[in-house]
Amino acid sequence: MKNLITIGLPSKGRLKEGSLSFFEKNNLKLTSNGGERNYFAQIENLPNTKIIYLHAKEIIQRLGDSTIDIGISGLDLLNESPINLQKKIEVKKKLDFGMANLVIAVPNDWIDVQTVADLEEVSFDFRDKKNTRLRVATKYPNLTNSFLVSKGVIQYKLVTSLGATETYPFIGSSEIITDITSSGKTLKDNNLRILKDGLILKSQACVFFSKKKAAKLQPFLNSLT
Repeated sequence: MKNLITIGLPSKGRLKEGSLSFFEKNNLKLTSNGGERNYFAQIENLPNTKIIYLHAKEIIQRLGDSTIDIGISGLDLLNESPINLQKKIEVKKKLDFGMANLVIAVPNDWIDVQTVADLEEVSFDFRDKKNTRLRVATKYPNLTNSFLVSKGVIQYKLVTSLGATETYPFIGSSEIITDITSSGKTLKDNNLRILKDGLILKSQACVFFSKKKAAKLQPFLNSLT
């Protein structure tokens, strides 16, 4: 179908629930002929649309390479992606769900470390006294690097987090972390606290679209409220 509009929606969790509510609010009724595990759906009364359920991160990738036209995902995932990808994607609308902050957190017992400037001092201490670099565990290397360097912190090493980032300082895999949090409760429960000026990014769910397909998509995008 030449004018087919392909829309990527998150396949699980709160982003999926929020996306489905947003579609409902816009009177877009989704139908699928498969069971729970079905990754495709259609919008009733809009035969030229196709819904694909994807991982939130993959939605950004697919928008970047134009294999999907429109997608709902998190602002954090767009901003973490490579610049050349970001340039191909436009934010149409910020949505009122998926709110979360990307923050820097340190162990509670680091009482002398309250701000990023304190962190810079600690990182030099690590280098000079222990001859190692301060390790920062994260799933957001690009955003973390940009933030730390912009604040003058350069003596550190990133550790890629593959799971529960908040455990890394306590299993000896890193000293501090950056992580996405909506309430801060998980950090508190794990004896971590956010630095006073440790907010890297305020994120939320957004409707994104592929710039390449902008003209074709405008009527549909403009109908969303």
